[in-house]
Amino acid sequence: MKVFNTLTRQKEEFKPLVEGRISMYVCGPTVYNYIHIGNARSVIAFDTIRRYFEYRGYQVKYVSNFTDVDDKMINEARKEGITVPKLAERFIDAYLQDTEALNIEQATLHPRATHEIDDIISFIQTLIDKGYAYEVDGDVYYRAKKFSDYGKLSDQNIEELEEGASEHVDESQQDQKEDPIDFALWKSQKQADEIAWDSPWGKGRPGWHIECSVMSTKYLGDTIDIHGGGQDLEFPHHENEIAQSEAKTGKKFVNYWLHNGFVTVGKKQEKMSKSLHNFVTVHDILQKVDPQVLRFYMSSVQYRRPINYSEDGLRQAQVVLERYKNVLRNTDARLKDQTESSSDRILEEDLKQAKEEFIAAMDDDFNVQNALSVMYDLVTKVNSHLPKDQVDKKTLEEFTILLKQWLLIFGVAFEDKASDDDQKIAEMVSQRDQARKDKDWATSDKLRDELKALGIVLEDTPQGTRWHRA
Repeated sequence: MKVFNTLTRQKEEFKPLVEGRISMYVCGPTVYNYIHIGNARSVIAFDTIRRYFEYRGYQVKYVSNFTDVDDKMINEARKEGITVPKLAERFIDAYLQDTEALNIEQATLHPRATHEIDDIISFIQTLIDKGYAYEVDGDVYYRAKKFSDYGKLSDQNIEELEEGASEHVDESQQDQKEDPIDFALWKSQKQADEIAWDSPWGKGRPGWHIECSVMSTKYLGDTIDIHGGGQDLEFPHHENEIAQSEAKTGKKFVNYWLHNGFVTVGKKQEKMSKSLHNFVTVHDILQKVDPQVLRFYMSSVQYRRPINYSEDGLRQAQVVLERYKNVLRNTDARLKDQTESSSDRILEEDLKQAKEEFIAAMDDDFNVQNALSVMYDLVTKVNSHLPKDQVDKKTLEEFTILLKQWLLIFGVAFEDKASDDDQKIAEMVSQRDQARKDKDWATSDKLRDELKALGIVLEDTPQGTRWHRA
């Protein structure tokens, strides 16, 4: 298996620290609002990657945090006249509801920054003791230049970074920072209503970057297999995480850095973001779109590539999902019919080849487009076998299991919507079949119309009439 490592800018053979086990940290949301589709891209991309690892037999310890204190949260809570913890609870609950609807597998751990304050303070103190950080009037900053490899992840020149940073340092920080490129580890309380904790440097709160360094190393160890997040986090967030973590532990922080592409919108394909006011929240879109369709749509593009979000894309995803749903329904019907099973070497070979091609595609840096092409082609082949007088039921059973496993990697699990009136519908279908045999077309048409009004779709096949809900 090969993955593209942002740090080396090339595909590398994936070798976990412990055979059969994977430690994986993915930056979670700052919980001051509902997540938008751009945020959901990262959640879905790394859930798909995690699910594929699990399909391949790995045990994955998956940690994704909640940033539940920062400047945006303080400003939003102040605007609403509520506390930061109350704001955080509301949007953590919303996040969990939205991601459950999208069939995101629950993280092994969802640590919150505000629950890790003691460890954050201890981590910062170690950096101070080692000379990597310094305190000024209650604020603590990291000496970026002291870390010799600063800029290695984002491949940026430190002099250029310093020049760019100097243009964004306000006057209050100008006197505090030793260097414009230095970044905050601890922020002193500036106003009495700001949420704050006691520390050796006075009352204050942690900076954003230190939170993830603490939570990832605390729950996964000093060195972890995979760290993921959006491309926009490469710098400064992930760059700063490396500097903090490796300065503290003296060890390599992450073996493989994976970054997902943006979600774009419109003809100009602008990045979707709150700052550009061109975003749509998952909470809103799920009121109009089937969660499985949205999930499948967002899963169907290789994680490093951008997705241009569109209504047309959603419609296409729905059509493809219906195709998979139909082949599973029709296969199930053939497995239940009374015909004898017969061996089909061609279908057996098709299935074997598809398995190999699917794994080859996904092992190549999770190339979901090629994997989905394999699935689509296999469905076409299976559909050509289903109308035969006799079918290979053993191979069809294997196909059903395999297709469901593959769909689950993409977060799709079709549920059987059985209801109490199924028997009544089955009886109506049977009566219509009898009417057709008796050439009683008036009764047949009447029953067909009644079933249609109930949302029932009929399919006349050589093996008899099949029905399903629209």
